[in-house]
Amino acid sequence: MEPLHHHDSGSDVSLRGLQQLIRKMYYEKDVARGIEGTFMWLMEEVGELSTALRDGTHQERSEEFADVIAWLATIANVAGVDLSDAIARKYGTGCPGCGDLVCRCDNAEKP
Repeated sequence: MEPLHHHDSGSDVSLRGLQQLIRKMYYEKDVARGIEGTFMWLMEEVGELSTALRDGTHQERSEEFADVIAWLATIANVAGVDLSDAIARKYGTGCPGCGDLVCRCDNAEKP
């Protein structure tokens, strides 16, 4: 797998590729930290994303989105979940609530 370079913003990374990249870089540390510790880091990053969405620059928002998805991939690795497979199974054929590709669920309901 080719490493992702910061200056190569045109590269298209698949969800599976991201999860494999994060696994390659951090798996031993992540397993040692465990699910609980990893979950706490994910929540911290979600908080930083919240702050960036409220009053951050576009660059700061972009970096925080990247951090959140990287930590989500990390915790999925520790939990033994293939994110690409999980997304395909749950959302690959449409909304889990109504079954349509364009959701028709009532706005008050979580699809």
